[in-house]
Amino acid sequence: MSLQDVCDCIQPLDPNVLVKAQARLDRLTKPLGSLGRLEEMAARYVMITGELKPPVPRGAVFTFAADHGVTKEGVSAYPREVTPQMVLNFLRGGAGVNVLARHAGVDVRVVDIGVDHEFGAVPGLIAKKVMRGTRNLLAEPAMTRAQAEQSVLVGVELATQAAREGVGLIGTGDMGIGNTTPSAAITAVMTGRLVAEVTGRGTGIDEAGHARKVTVIQHALDLHRPDRTDALDVLAKVGGLEIGGLAGLILGAAAARVPVVLDGFIAGAAALIAVGLQPRCREYLIASHRSVERGHQAILDHVGAKPLLDLDLRLGEGTGACLGMSLVCAAIKIYNEMATFDEAGVAEKA
Repeated sequence: MSLQDVCDCIQPLDPNVLVKAQARLDRLTKPLGSLGRLEEMAARYVMITGELKPPVPRGAVFTFAADHGVTKEGVSAYPREVTPQMVLNFLRGGAGVNVLARHAGVDVRVVDIGVDHEFGAVPGLIAKKVMRGTRNLLAEPAMTRAQAEQSVLVGVELATQAAREGVGLIGTGDMGIGNTTPSAAITAVMTGRLVAEVTGRGTGIDEAGHARKVTVIQHALDLHRPDRTDALDVLAKVGGLEIGGLAGLILGAAAARVPVVLDGFIAGAAALIAVGLQPRCREYLIASHRSVERGHQAILDHVGAKPLLDLDLRLGEGTGACLGMSLVCAAIKIYNEMATFDEAGVAEKA
């Protein structure tokens, strides 16, 4: 299936299903609307899936890992060797995303889509390497258009396969030293904001490092002039492989009517690419939290997503997504398991 075919499969949601879901929520033994955004999430989940009595979904968070040539410009506080080291940490179950995934009862699926390291046959690692890291976007396009499209199709394939396995809720995660730089570049282009407005400190660079990062991104945009009306062009010129993979994950999940819980800034940049390719996929997105990365609010505003949490998170990996998935499952339990006034024999408001 081509990328265009996938985009064409994504259908607008039926508001009548939302009305039916809300009608059930309004009959539960509570004052109207008293469970706030839990009710909103339950109704959204029902509308996305089209199931009026959905089971509590099986969840999986996909953590895509890739390296970035722009790290040569000193835009990160950590060396790129950390990327493969953290991939192995994920596989051993020792990272933040693993802990929160265990807490939420969801699987972690680790994808090598572009790490500059040959892992060999490592149990549990999903090997989908498109290339060994992107090129230095300050000097040349990060990747070719064909490589960008390939990265997106990797995500589509994994989402499609997960849906066939019965996964009913997909979370987004990332690992890649330097990846807040392409994410900020994508955010500036797709939202029309100034580079300085959407560029944060990533892994904790100092003031001089931040100024250098802003300059690098601005020079790259001036050099490559990515076309904001062509999301693949933006991804190819200044994006990252894990960002492309996550964009495809969003599109593939939406085509299969599986809700997607976004993590933070990098997942948000991927959402900008996905929405650029198919605007209808924004209806399938649930924002888990608002990152402290400066550009994340601009992304949330652009895709029309209201975050569930605001915990000053900036780790990535899928940590926020795990927390968001836990809340979605809680909302579905409320929807399914709470008694209605009639069932419980409880008098309603006069």
